[in-house]
Amino acid sequence: MLNPYASRKHEEMKEVLMNPEASGPATHYYMIRGGKEKRNVTVLESGTVGGEYIKTYGHYHIGNLDETYWIAEGGGIVVLQKRKIDSSGKPIDDEIESFQAIAVKKGDSVFIPSDTGHLLVNTGKTWLVTIDDSPVNFDEVDPVSLPGHADYESVKKMRGFAYYLVEENGKLKLERNSRYKKIPETQISSFN
Repeated sequence: MLNPYASRKHEEMKEVLMNPEASGPATHYYMIRGGKEKRNVTVLESGTVGGEYIKTYGHYHIGNLDETYWIAEGGGIVVLQKRKIDSSGKPIDDEIESFQAIAVKKGDSVFIPSDTGHLLVNTGKTWLVTIDDSPVNFDEVDPVSLPGHADYESVKKMRGFAYYLVEENGKLKLERNSRYKKIPETQISSFN
């Protein structure tokens, strides 16, 4: 059986950080993939990198794939963004139709519809632990770290999502990513 464990190292995360030159922890987060039978577990470090809160890399799903995150421990933000679509039906990477930053805590769950980019941000002082139901095919080349159902390249190209979540004077703030041409104004919402 394939080893279901992976981690996302600081060197890999530099591709999507607001300040890639800033120092950070050796490992930003850990993943345990369940395949098709079990759910996946993600554990995020706490802290900041150059003022930006520790986050997951972020990705869009390829194909028609919904997902749900369950918050098992800690608290943070689930970030969702949907790209605009051009006249031929292709997504426009640097134009965002909708953006949500949803504050979550232990016991909450967030549904992520198909075609919605998503990432997790740990704004707390402890681990942020999530469980999700995204299927992973262990027959792929790198299914644990880079599952085939996920598009990471579009996020890498834009060096992250439309907003970075940063700590400023002890408070959480959304910082616009200038690589995007069009993004809606937004604010952090509480979980409903």
